[in-house]
Amino acid sequence: MIDISKAGTYALGGRQVKRLGYGAMQLAGPHVFGPPKDRAQAIVVLREAIASGVNHIDTSDYYGPHVTNQLIREALHPYPKDLTIVTKVGGKRGADASWLPAISPAALTSAIHDNLRNLGLEALDVVNYRIMGDVQRPSEGSVEPQFAVLAKLQRQGLIRHLGISNATSAQVREARAIAEVACVQNMYNLARRDDDALIDELAAAGTAYAPFFPLGGFAPLQSKALSDVAAKLGATPMQVALAWLLKRSPNILLIPGTASLAHLRENLAVAELALPADALAALNRVGAKGAAA
Repeated sequence: MIDISKAGTYALGGRQVKRLGYGAMQLAGPHVFGPPKDRAQAIVVLREAIASGVNHIDTSDYYGPHVTNQLIREALHPYPKDLTIVTKVGGKRGADASWLPAISPAALTSAIHDNLRNLGLEALDVVNYRIMGDVQRPSEGSVEPQFAVLAKLQRQGLIRHLGISNATSAQVREARAIAEVACVQNMYNLARRDDDALIDELAAAGTAYAPFFPLGGFAPLQSKALSDVAAKLGATPMQVALAWLLKRSPNILLIPGTASLAHLRENLAVAELALPADALAALNRVGAKGAAA
C-alpha cells in the first residue's frame, strides 16, 4: 500500500493532517446533484481513503444537497480520532441544480445545523465560508457580515475552526480581523496561478491552503506540455499536476475528489512521485505561460 505520509503533514484545525486528503464532491450524482450512481461504491471509496491513511476530508452539505455528508456518516461514523472533516457554507442548490448564494444569518445558521445533523457531529472541525460572487474566481466585497455570524457560532461551540474559500487577499485579511483563519480554499493549479503571492503569505503565517480544480483552465498547449512530462515519468497528467502542487509550497493540502477506487489509488500514489529537476523546470514554464495568459 502507498505510504501517503511521504507527502508530509501540515497543521489544519488544530491537528497535523497528511497533505494528501480527499474531496467528497464527486460522490454525489451528475453535476454534484442528487444521489450517486452507485451508493455502495461511494461507501467503498470513502472507507478505502481512510484505510489508506487519509485523515482530511473536504465536503459540504450543499453537495447533493446533503448527499455527500450522509455518505460520509454512513461510511465512517464513528469517525477516527485523527480525522479532520472540513465543510463549507454560503451556498445552496436550486431545484434545477443551480448554485445559489445562501448568506443571510438565518441561512448560514441553518447550514451549520444541517452539516452537524448529516455528519452526526456535535461540533464541526473546520467550516469554510464559501464566497459565491463568482463560482470559480474570487471577487472583491466585504465578508464581515457573514464571517461574523460564523464567528458567533464558533463561540457557541458549534464550530472549532474557521476558513474561507474563493477569497481575495483583502477578504482573508478582513476575516482574520474577526476570527482566526485556519485555511484558505481557492482555485489554483499549474496553469492558474493568481494566488502565488497569497500562498506565500499564508505559508509565512502557518496557514493551510487547499487548491481546488487542480486541472482547471488549462490551454491546449499547456495540457500538451503537462502530458509530455507525465509520459516521461510514466505517470498521468493528474498525478504530475498534484505532485507539482505538493512541491509548490509546504502549506498546500490536496483534496482531489473521485468516485472511482482506481482513481483514488492513482491520486494517493502521488505521495511517492518524485519530480526530477528537468521535469520541475518544464512544469514551471507551463505555469509561467499560464500566468502570462
